[in-house]
This record gives sequence, C-alpha cells and structure tokens, in this order.
Amino acid sequence: MVLRTYDPKQVSIVVGGRVLTGIGPDTFISVERENDSFTKQVGASGEVGRANNNDRSGTITLTLMQVSPDNDYLSALVAADELNLSGVTNVLVRDANGTTLHESAESWIRKPATSEMARELGTVEWVIDCAELFMFTGGNN
Repeated sequence: MVLRTYDPKQVSIVVGGRVLTGIGPDTFISVERENDSFTKQVGASGEVGRANNNDRSGTITLTLMQVSPDNDYLSALVAADELNLSGVTNVLVRDANGTTLHESAESWIRKPATSEMARELGTVEWVIDCAELFMFTGGNN
C-alpha cells in the first residue's frame, strides 16, 4: 500500500509573478472551465458524434484572509485595469507535492472584491477570468 499526502501549504498561487500569501482557511481555490470540452449529439438511429468546443476560457476563484496584504495587490491590479486597461496578467496554481497545475497567460480580475466587515475575521473572494486556461488536475506524492 502506498500512502499519499496532500499538504495545502504546498499549493502556490502566483498572480503576475507574485506568490500570494494569507490564503483562506477553507476552500481557497476553485478552477473551472466555462464550457464543456466536447458536445455530444446522438442521431435518431443511435449514432453518436461529438463536436470539439474550442473555448478554453475559464475562471479561477481564490479566497484570501481579510488580513492578507495581497488584497492590496489584487485591488491595485483591478484598479489599474479599470483606469488604463493594464491589468491583464498571468496566473499559476501549482501543487508542489503533486502534479496539479493550472495556468493562464492572459487573465484579469473580473471586478473588485466584495468588502465585508464583521466582528470576526473574514475572507475575501477574488474571481479571475482567463482567456485560455490550461488545466491539469493530478494526484499527490
């Protein structure tokens, strides 16, 4: 029997060359394509065909702790993009203790994060749109 271990500390989130810190405590990253890779069509007599959907765009949603200094960094990126369209950057999500790798060379923050204040420490969710999203969801060592 082989024991494999996942360690969330080994997951890196890099936006514009900066490794983000202050990652949220629960689900802190979600990576998803906008559309299915293939569309199936079944004919009247049962023949099956498929069409390749060449849309490889996607979304990366990440959650930071409210106290993370990288909320400032991401807020500055979206503000610069709104001001002078300079917020397109690269994004990389990598598990160093496994084979999972997601990346996009052209991505941007969809909108400023929702800001909430409460008695307890909260989290901030950032949605990043990707023009073309490479996805490889693998296992762990």
